[in-house]
Amino acid sequence: MKLQQLKYIVEVLNNNLNVSATAENLYTSQPGISKQVRMLEDELGVQIFGRSGKHLTHVTPAGKDIINLAREIHAKVESIKAVANEHTLPDQGKLNIATTHTQARYALPQVIQGFMQKFPKVSLHMHQGTPTQISEAAARGDADFAIATEALHLYSDLVMLPCYHWTRSIVVAKNHPLAKKINTLTIEDIAKYPLITYVFGFTGRSELDKAFNKHGLEPHIVFTATDADVIKTYVRLGLGVGVVASMAVDKMADTDLVCINASHLFDASTTKIGFRKGTFLRTYMYDFIERFAPHLTKELVERASLLRNQDEVDTLFSNIKLPQR
Repeated sequence: MKLQQLKYIVEVLNNNLNVSATAENLYTSQPGISKQVRMLEDELGVQIFGRSGKHLTHVTPAGKDIINLAREIHAKVESIKAVANEHTLPDQGKLNIATTHTQARYALPQVIQGFMQKFPKVSLHMHQGTPTQISEAAARGDADFAIATEALHLYSDLVMLPCYHWTRSIVVAKNHPLAKKINTLTIEDIAKYPLITYVFGFTGRSELDKAFNKHGLEPHIVFTATDADVIKTYVRLGLGVGVVASMAVDKMADTDLVCINASHLFDASTTKIGFRKGTFLRTYMYDFIERFAPHLTKELVERASLLRNQDEVDTLFSNIKLPQR
């Protein structure tokens, strides 16, 4: 059994059983990967993948268990490399962050600017996607950190740390009837108009649906997007009333819109930062976490990492007051 073989079976699954794509991503040959997978199966005496002709069709029950262990082994190997680099190249390395557009556009710029000034030799890569894609990337080890509001809880192999609460605002054109209700806005008022907001399961969208359901109302959503700037663009075109994260309202760029605080209408959402259990965090990684969420000190992150499950992590933070944006 070779580490390379274990890496191959993990990557084959990551690439949806497409051996050609796996070979391309790993800069090797398709026949080479297929041969190594077969050799591993022969050595173990079980099939990891089901096949139809030359094509892989599914992961067998035994294969699922083997791949899960292979992921853990691969993660440990990467941690060993990280430990070595921490001692030989303490201020050099890579940092992969997976997050949503709202976080990338409004919450992270100053954090990243300060981080890169302190660690100019660290190569930082940001990947944007849906909360599910973000969580999957962290669970696979493709991203060091996942920063999102939803979906992180779906992955039990992630440690999720609360960063801050955020609220929502209503944005409308200056001539819209709701522009006169800055201090008296209700859910019933909003329900009268078509809405433009986030895609379901994205950036706390679930809290909007809960608020309407609580009042026995159905939101009339006519347009959804993953990008707050896109939402505001279509508000400007008169397609409807925008519901966005309050931090996504730019006081300089959005002077043509009226922004109404809706924190009294919708429950606040919590943005979290997640990383794979057992990950060795480099010094610069701890620095990034604390820049993004100052209450997440190295000591506190280390304590959370040693806990057995997410419920214990949540209990650890239950008495800590989070900032609000």
